[in-house]
Amino acid sequence: MLSKFKLNQLYFKDTQFANLMTRRIFNVLLIANPYDAFMLEDDGRIDEKIFNEYTSLSLRYPPRFTQVSTCEEALTQLASISFDLIICMPGTGDNDSFDVTRYIKSLYEQIPMVILTPFSHGITKRIANEDLSPFEYVFCWLGNTDLLVSIIKLIEDKMNLEHDVNEVGVQLILLVEDGIRFYSSILPNLYKFVLKQSQEFSTEALNAHQRTLRMRGRPKIVLARTYEEAFGIYEKYKNNILGVITDVRFPRMERGEKDGLAGIKLCAAIRKEDPFVPLIIQSSESDNVAYAAKYDAAFIDKNSKKMDVDLRRIVSDNFGFGDFIFRNPDTLEEIARVKNLKELQNILFAVPAESFLYHISRNHISRWLYSRAMFPVAEFLRPITWNSLQDVDAHRRIIFEAIVKYRKMKNQGVVAVFKRDRFDRYSNFARIGDGSLGGKGRGLAFIDNLVKHHPEFEEFENARVAIPKTIVLCTDVFDEFMDTNNLYQIALSDVNDDVILRYFLKSKLPDRLVEDFFTFFDVVKSPIAVRSSSLLEDSHYQPFAGIYNTYMIPYLDDKYEMLRMLSDAIKGVYASVYFRD
Repeated sequence: MLSKFKLNQLYFKDTQFANLMTRRIFNVLLIANPYDAFMLEDDGRIDEKIFNEYTSLSLRYPPRFTQVSTCEEALTQLASISFDLIICMPGTGDNDSFDVTRYIKSLYEQIPMVILTPFSHGITKRIANEDLSPFEYVFCWLGNTDLLVSIIKLIEDKMNLEHDVNEVGVQLILLVEDGIRFYSSILPNLYKFVLKQSQEFSTEALNAHQRTLRMRGRPKIVLARTYEEAFGIYEKYKNNILGVITDVRFPRMERGEKDGLAGIKLCAAIRKEDPFVPLIIQSSESDNVAYAAKYDAAFIDKNSKKMDVDLRRIVSDNFGFGDFIFRNPDTLEEIARVKNLKELQNILFAVPAESFLYHISRNHISRWLYSRAMFPVAEFLRPITWNSLQDVDAHRRIIFEAIVKYRKMKNQGVVAVFKRDRFDRYSNFARIGDGSLGGKGRGLAFIDNLVKHHPEFEEFENARVAIPKTIVLCTDVFDEFMDTNNLYQIALSDVNDDVILRYFLKSKLPDRLVEDFFTFFDVVKSPIAVRSSSLLEDSHYQPFAGIYNTYMIPYLDDKYEMLRMLSDAIKGVYASVYFRD
């Protein structure tokens, strides 16, 4: 059965996170009378507020806001700056603000427009009679700048949805809700949660650049306000839905009015196609809890004081966020918990068969991988269901092999930041410190990258094309060693090489390296070469190779003896920088 999946020929392509979320909102035009604009924030510092929101969530590219209060000012700005979004706050007094925005929309059809209204009875009544078709969304301003971040993210998600799903299989959360006030409070809550989660899973990335890119793979949130819109989105993206959160009473176009059970009918239609996709029903009518049990959905009471807390908890438990928890299928008690891919790999064969079976037959593992933006493994494991492969041990092996392949691929061709809990037999190349790698280090990293991009190297029988496991101590470690031990005076004097070497060997390397070296010894069970990698080495215009000393140390069972030899070898290389030749 295993050969059917040709695990040995399985080749994961790396996800190009840089190709995701390419369409952004950079410039926002805010049309509001001065008082409303001031209300939006006690002292009008909306840019700063949004900037702080963005940085706290590790987001980049916060948008710039331009505020105007009349139609003429708006048209002047639109003529000179290209805006990506227009937010309009209709005041309570004048009735023409809707007409103003409609007029602007007729001139600039391509720019999405959003209405942001203060919440009051008068406004609600007025909105009921207005034609809102020119506007993308209507939101209710409850005095919180989180809402502005969610409006921007919601529209960015919509702009990038189709491309990102087709590109790598990004997942989406479908929110079905027509109550303006409700979705205006649910969305900020949901976005904050999803963005915080993506901050956490981005720590699986191997360096800072990868971490920010990886956040682009977070699940998107899509808002639907009618039955037809919701089911249309479900049908189009059903293979990429992490979960559905639905209200019960909302419009059905064919009836032209609200249907008191539209959400229940939506759940029934979805369950017909997918017995396992997580569903959450929210309703202010508590009798609807009976339907939730029928369609295996979670229920949230909209009247509850802690509705937002309930929502976060249920989304976290059911949509594959957070730690993966193996449960006893009968009691649902927690048996084991894993935080990352490495822990999942280590525990796979120890989880009791019935618990393992419970999770794989419900797609839990692939959903967890999807929510953490590990698309290649998730895509591979998803079609291998219990029905297609009725053998628990074979299943464990497939998942284990897939994780190993994926981790090897992720580690190849990347200069990872060395982390003790992360460096293992699948790690290839890591750096300690933030300085430069030097020529030889850079050359090895380059070769590693070349090998990664040529899967044909995998095809040789009984041979592996790879670089040796490499750790680079960056130049800042060298600078620190020189400074803390006051070595420059002796190093730059005219004394013999032996004297310089003696001084260097007596000096002390930074303490934090000791644990790092022990981790390295645990992984590398072979002799170690200690080589210099100078900044001038391998430069095209002046060969500089072979000027510094290289030391070999044997692999011993006595780790402290190895530590002593390794430290001496490093100090010896450092000393040779200042030798005569």
